[in-house]
Amino acid sequence: MYGLLNLGSLVLGLVAWILPTVNLMRYKKHGHQNWGVLSIMSFGACAISLSFQIFYHNHLVTIEDWAALMDTTDAVAFATAVLLIGTILLNVMTLFLYRDRTTK
Repeated sequence: MYGLLNLGSLVLGLVAWILPTVNLMRYKKHGHQNWGVLSIMSFGACAISLSFQIFYHNHLVTIEDWAALMDTTDAVAFATAVLLIGTILLNVMTLFLYRDRTTK
């Protein structure tokens, strides 16, 4: 059951990157009214993804699986940084791209 937290974290991390990418690809088309909602959903997916990793690490501490915790902590910390920075950059690019479009 707890192994699904890793899968859910991966899926939600991909969703966090796919949503702003879809926003960036739809830039030339009409109908820009829901780009903000997709950006908020992207940040939400990123936050839930990171929460899943925290819950999984909490599970490892609870069952006292110190070897698994020590083996995975560096990789999880790196992946967390990449996910967070990537999500922020993609959504900031979306914000700058759509900022002028919605004020007209």
